[in-house]
Amino acid sequence: MSILHLIDTNQWFSSFSVEKSEQAIHALEQGHILYLPTLPFQLFPEENEFLSPSFAEPKAKNISFNRHTQILRCAKCPAEKYDRLKEMMQRFSIQAEQLVQSLLPAYTAEIQLGRTSFRPIEIAGRLSSYRKDDTRLHVDAFPATPNQGRRILRVFSNINPHGKTRHWRVGEPFSEVVKRFLPQVSKQWRGSAALLKWLKLTKSTRTTYDHIMLQIHDRMKADLNYQKTVAQQSIHFASGASWIVQTDHVSHAAMSGQHVLEQTFYLPVAAMANPALSPLMVLEELTGRSLT
Repeated sequence: MSILHLIDTNQWFSSFSVEKSEQAIHALEQGHILYLPTLPFQLFPEENEFLSPSFAEPKAKNISFNRHTQILRCAKCPAEKYDRLKEMMQRFSIQAEQLVQSLLPAYTAEIQLGRTSFRPIEIAGRLSSYRKDDTRLHVDAFPATPNQGRRILRVFSNINPHGKTRHWRVGEPFSEVVKRFLPQVSKQWRGSAALLKWLKLTKSTRTTYDHIMLQIHDRMKADLNYQKTVAQQSIHFASGASWIVQTDHVSHAAMSGQHVLEQTFYLPVAAMANPALSPLMVLEELTGRSLT
């Protein structure tokens, strides 16, 4: 059974029926990926030069843009090109937000804008620590940016100019991931969350939920036997295609590909159509206590 839920549109802001929107939300919350194979992000001719790894700092995985602060990070370019790169990423961010508003209108009142990223570096062969190795199956959890139970919803678009796909592996359902790795999670030290925040190692308080999710993320990546033997699907996202996924719920690994744009959103659990499917509520049910 394919994990992809097909959405047929070539417009970032379209008119979808109530039925299609409800189906899309149901699919997302069940752990499927909304796939939009005919929805490309169009670059302006003068933006094509940014399709080079030379525009990212050597040790960076991606270039990051914060629409709230207008700050661009990890970009390596002359001052006269800096603003054009920022404008390209901001345009993608706005279009991704328009897509979410039109396709997932039930989320619109509560969804929160996160950062935008541009990934001009080939994934395959990139050296990193195992925790930062995105070619290993994982669910998303952020060490420095606790999400405190909110859902992580991401919009991706493959802008590779040479027709190269973005190759993902998608692993077992979240319910199975948790059964396997929750027993391995160590207890959060009392006072550690306050200390991490005081030391400015986290931008907000790392809740028990964040602690558990981060350990599950790390233990998944560290288990090489699991990476090889767990049931999984191989998916190739075409150049010119876009997709939407809740990456805190879907076990995924990016195996190869270059030149992708991504917009992160955060969604409070209460805004979901079925909050019981959230990682927060799944973990609270299994642990028998509040985690945030």
